Amino acid sequence: MLFKIKGLLNPQEIARLVALSRELKFVDGQATNPANRTKDNLQADNTDPRYAESVQIVGAALARSRDFNAFALPKRIAPPLLCRYEPGMKYGAHADAAIINLAGARLRSDLSCTVFIAEPSTYEGGELAIGLGNQTVPVKGAAGDAIIYPSTTLHEVVPVRSGQRLVSITFIESLIPDYHQRLQVYELNDVAAIEGPTMNWESRVRLDVVRQNLLRMWSQP
Repeated sequence: MLFKIKGLLNPQEIARLVALSRELKFVDGQATNPANRTKDNLQADNTDPRYAESVQIVGAALARSRDFNAFALPKRIAPPLLCRYEPGMKYGAHADAAIINLAGARLRSDLSCTVFIAEPSTYEGGELAIGLGNQTVPVKGAAGDAIIYPSTTLHEVVPVRSGQRLVSITFIESLIPDYHQRLQVYELNDVAAIEGPTMNWESRVRLDVVRQNLLRMWSQP
């Protein structure tokens, strides 16, 4: 399942990230995946003093997003990383690493997230192409939008033909590792949020008991 969040970033945050992308030092994207010869992009240098601000902006947007937290049920989130694609750059088909080493910890990637920063009209190509069954779904969100998808999914960034693709990417370890279990909890929570205020009180309490018990049974805090 793909989960889209519209307007994760506000216009001020988008503008600041665009400005930072012009100020920050970028390095070869193969620095974090040297074994993948199909990876051809640039990513923010995490030794640049301005890198921390780019992480904080996207991290704060994710933290305040009710949609993100309801769907992902995040336990840990990798520091969001600004990535830039110039004409001809791409990232061939791949699945994301299962374990990501962070400072002093390791994160299991259950979900991957791409936050779009550049307006889609400013570059050609560069779609995030996600494999679902026997088809490929191209995704190219508006500036500020985000797309969340299982980290196990085969996906790629098709070559940029013109302009500049600017995104921020991150990986999420969920409180509920299993995709299907997490989706059931999300659906029940969504129904409760929509229908709960008008439900018979006894029925609402029964629904809440099921939701909490499933979360208790399946979560790994």
